[in-house]
Amino acid sequence: MTALLAAAVFFSCGQSEKLIDKVFVMNIKPGDDQLKAYLDYHRNVWPEVEKGFTLAGYEKIRLFRSHHTVVMVIAVPEGADLAAMGKKAESYDKRCAEWNRLMAGYQEGVAGTAPGETWTEAAPFYEFSRP
Repeated sequence: MTALLAAAVFFSCGQSEKLIDKVFVMNIKPGDDQLKAYLDYHRNVWPEVEKGFTLAGYEKIRLFRSHHTVVMVIAVPEGADLAAMGKKAESYDKRCAEWNRLMAGYQEGVAGTAPGETWTEAAPFYEFSRP
């Protein structure tokens, strides 16, 4: 029985959670100064912010842009509660919440978002996989 339990623990420790990608979009407010400032901040993300992401359980965060439109792809464990993860990241250090407030000043929603909404989840609608 002990050997069976040890084997179960060994194999479960070697298996990682299934990760999924979540995709979100938003716009940076109009103006070259807004765009430059937003990009400059992201070239030098505060270390407390990235530590908060780590502690909250984010596996990877990638940002892409085309002009003022930003696409964010986050890798998180399947079934993750993104709202809870965001709160956990912000609670790590006061600078994490400060970062989010600061970045929100540069952000606005894409066409079709509700007033005051910035990041909105993009729904997948096509996928190709090589056979």
